[in-house]
Amino acid sequence: MEALNRRHKITAIVRRPEKLTLLHPNLTVVQGDVLDENVVANLVKGHDVVVSAYGLGSSSPADFSLFSKAAQSLINGTKKAGVKRLINVGGAGSLYVAPGKQLVDMQGFPESLKEAASAQRDSLEVFRKEKELNWTFFSPAIIVENGDRTGKFRIGKDEPIFDSKGESRISIEDYAVALVDEIENPHFIRQRFTVGY
Repeated sequence: MEALNRRHKITAIVRRPEKLTLLHPNLTVVQGDVLDENVVANLVKGHDVVVSAYGLGSSSPADFSLFSKAAQSLINGTKKAGVKRLINVGGAGSLYVAPGKQLVDMQGFPESLKEAASAQRDSLEVFRKEKELNWTFFSPAIIVENGDRTGKFRIGKDEPIFDSKGESRISIEDYAVALVDEIENPHFIRQRFTVGY
């Protein structure tokens, strides 16, 4: 909604369009497969920026290698379409919490999330190898939750941002503000960034 509220025209590319019930005059919903770079190229051609929030859905067992495959397909398809900008929404697991130590590798990281977080980290490396496209990898705070749109948060690069209580948090609403801010005013070309209070 943040981008729509700022009057951007959006094409939402989803697996199952019937599941997206939001109606808005600036929103077009189409069916597509992010793993097919030719489909990506055809659907994103003529757009200013591609934003990917690719997830695995409810497939069981989950094939976590698809995060890296999707990253490469997005890169290839975006370049084929002549679009210069790609933002990938990833996870917080690859943020560094100590020198040489990423969150996903720390003791206490939830086992149920470890495989997916490790695969998201691998997908970041796919982006880091790309030297032509203006990509950005957006890692959230550790905790993303419903809340308020304050527009007041801090921005970092490779380390989580902690508040005075030692928590790394952001509301979904402010997460969206940070994402759309980066779309409108790029600061992290071929870099990763994070947000938190």
